[in-house]
Amino acid sequence: MTALPQVFLDRPIAHRGYHDKADGRIENSPSAFAAALAAGYGIEMDLQLSRDGVAMVFHDARLDRLTSETGAVRDRDAAELQDMTLTGGRDTIPTLGQVLEQVNGAVPLLIELKDQHGEMGETDGALEAATLGALSSYSGPVALMSFNPHMVARLAELAPERPRGLITSAWRTVDEPQVPVDTRARLAGIPDFDRVGAAFISHDVTNLDAPRVEQIKARGVPILCWTVRSASQESQARKIADNITFEGYAA
Repeated sequence: MTALPQVFLDRPIAHRGYHDKADGRIENSPSAFAAALAAGYGIEMDLQLSRDGVAMVFHDARLDRLTSETGAVRDRDAAELQDMTLTGGRDTIPTLGQVLEQVNGAVPLLIELKDQHGEMGETDGALEAATLGALSSYSGPVALMSFNPHMVARLAELAPERPRGLITSAWRTVDEPQVPVDTRARLAGIPDFDRVGAAFISHDVTNLDAPRVEQIKARGVPILCWTVRSASQESQARKIADNITFEGYAA
């Protein structure tokens, strides 16, 4: 297990960058990342895989919500994705490599690898390999995480020197309806923490009082949380969490 560097606990982390649709700063965009850099916040971002194996900075599995296109991200090549303008702004979808060049080590990066198979099952390792390939020459502070413990285990195999964590929650039906109930019941207990060599968890802010979170925190494990949306919610979250991922206000 590679420990989470202290820098990930020293400043709030902007969820998908410091985005504000009213100002044209769309989530996971270069403009949102530039705003986070200017404010001195850490940056959280999401990765999906292009058809030709490039790690793309984009949250959804499908293009519909955030672009004028439809269909799966994974059905398009990187060059095509890079030409797509994010709805409500001027930015296009960036690659991980482009964001790494933009940030250049200035703030810590908390990178989520999105499940590529829909049910939190075994992985083909393609996004993990693409992510680590893009990071191969990057020396700034980076921590990797996923809801899918199989992906975190694959990261441990491929790059044990990179700090990694599990994204965790209560795994309610309303949050993850596509995941089988037996899988959700199992994941709610965070049983894979030690097996995958996790250094931290990033837990749902509405479920921070879960006994399993308390148990993990008692071991001295850093507890991050998502997604804090107000100063009052931040105040409550910090009674348990060591740091927050936030959006919609100035943390």
